[in-house]
Amino acid sequence: MIKIKLKDGSIREIEDYSNIYDLANSISKNLTKSAVVGEVNGTLVDLSYKLKDNDEVNILTYDDEKSIEAIRHSTSHVMAQAVKRLYNSAKLAIGPSIENGFYYDFDIENPLSVEDIDKIEKEMNNIIKENLKFERMDVSREEAIKLMEERNEDYKVQLINDLPNNEKISLYKQGDFIDLCRGPHILSTKYIKAFKLISVAGAYWRGNDKNKMLQRVYGVAFSNKTLLETHLHNLEEAKKRDHRKLGKELKLFSFIEEGPGFPFFLPKGVVLKNTLIDFWRELHLEHGYVEIETPIMLNKKLWETSGHWDHYKENMYTSIIDEEEFALKPMNCPGGMLVYKSEAHSYRDFPMRVGELGRVHRHELSGALHGLMRVRAFTQDDAHIFMLPSQIKSEIKGVIDLIDKVYSRFGFKYNLELSTRPEDPMGSDADWKLAEDSLKGALDELNLEYKINEGDGAFYGPKIDFHLEDSIGRTWQCGTIQLDFQLPQRFELDYIGNDGEKHRPIVIHRVIFGSIERFIGILIEHFAGQFPTWLSPIQVKILPISSKFGNYSDCIKKELYAKGIRVEIDYRDEKIGYKIREARNERVPYIIVVGEKEENNNEISLRSRKNGDEGTLKLEDLIERLVNEIKNKDA
Repeated sequence: MIKIKLKDGSIREIEDYSNIYDLANSISKNLTKSAVVGEVNGTLVDLSYKLKDNDEVNILTYDDEKSIEAIRHSTSHVMAQAVKRLYNSAKLAIGPSIENGFYYDFDIENPLSVEDIDKIEKEMNNIIKENLKFERMDVSREEAIKLMEERNEDYKVQLINDLPNNEKISLYKQGDFIDLCRGPHILSTKYIKAFKLISVAGAYWRGNDKNKMLQRVYGVAFSNKTLLETHLHNLEEAKKRDHRKLGKELKLFSFIEEGPGFPFFLPKGVVLKNTLIDFWRELHLEHGYVEIETPIMLNKKLWETSGHWDHYKENMYTSIIDEEEFALKPMNCPGGMLVYKSEAHSYRDFPMRVGELGRVHRHELSGALHGLMRVRAFTQDDAHIFMLPSQIKSEIKGVIDLIDKVYSRFGFKYNLELSTRPEDPMGSDADWKLAEDSLKGALDELNLEYKINEGDGAFYGPKIDFHLEDSIGRTWQCGTIQLDFQLPQRFELDYIGNDGEKHRPIVIHRVIFGSIERFIGILIEHFAGQFPTWLSPIQVKILPISSKFGNYSDCIKKELYAKGIRVEIDYRDEKIGYKIREARNERVPYIIVVGEKEENNNEISLRSRKNGDEGTLKLEDLIERLVNEIKNKDA
């Protein structure tokens, strides 16, 4: 008999050579049915893993996210097996689990069609019904290479050759299918309860555009059909909300072939962008920030000092000016450091909160471009806070408060992640301890929940990331608060302390929108184009029933415009029902209809996006309502 310590601290005795599945079975039949994978001494393993005396074991069920990852990874293996059955000459590349699902890259001669995806999915269901066991095979490097060469799996041979010499090679087998994999996997294919293949796309082998283009098949998988159906519904909803589609329909922005990755903002899009910028400026003024503007192009020497020339040059646009090399800025930070250095500073100047809405350029691969979400030129709402060590915690709390005010205004919930010291950090142990303690202390004092990502900080400092959750449950990483030890040293920043000596300031980098262009894309999808009134490019649309009511419509427009309300008139000689439908499609918050009755009574007929037909009322009543709604920035 051997003794096993369970998650709750209890000790259980089981037979020698028992595996995790046997352990689950000895505890309860229900646990046996719901067990998916195990965790032994902190390592994730298969249920078939043989236990040893004094092992600490946690049995993970369908409710655990780690189990779902194992199910998704196993489903990718089932998809690869189905592809090999249907297309014997296909070669396998990689097939990991990802958020909500999985993918697998295949080298297949002919492009996969929608019909092919349906065939693959049908074959996957056949494999699941066959209840094939996932069997782990630990082999030597030579055995693994020989096996993959026999199967003409060139990509797998490359992967094996790239593994460290001391790494154990493991394969997984289900039926006649064998794949290179670390695992763990589910016990058998029948554990896969709910999946769906959703798309196919091109993907370069190892992400290098000099390598062959493979076909990547994406799928989603969940622990039950209800969760799958909810996710598929949200995917359909996401298609309707696609910011590229709505941006075109609402005439906000455009992409033109003469500028791939460089968005053209149209008049209504500029109104939307400027409204966000005005909101940003208003809040930052309240929070004690000053605003600067630094050049869009600067000399190579600056980028060598900042480190960008060595680490980021391939993503920078460069040019020769007066026989010297210059680069368009990919980030605002170095320019901000030069502004700081332009005059001497004392400890009495701190904290210095310096913001910049800076235009930056980054060369993204054409395949990575995606509407406003991934562009080559964008406006970043940077700010740098220069401060004393004693001010770190209070300044972090101030930034968190500011970010909360911005996100809550749009109705976003958010999650926080704290990333700590990586393996090869810059700076002393004392600097890192102070920085991490300050970040944690600020979060704890504000009673905020957060996840710690151990070792995931930048080499120059720890950071807090804000992950927004939109109206259909998707998350977007936007805001960041980062402590930086590198740039103050590289640029030799200093200040005179109260001891009369020179000291190095502490610097916080932070963004809230991140990229304003990307944030606009997120807002379009979050609101499905139905922006709150304060943010809407057009807040009121006036629809005269016929041209003879044009003068009355003009009077209404002048009164609204005088109060700062953005308004348009649809003068077209179209039926009123058609014009109302058009205005609704434009997601205008308020529609005013005017005809003979309205003109005679000096009133308006109002339709609102929220309440529908509201009947007739006095214009001044609507103006009062709109002015308050816009002033309060009601969402």
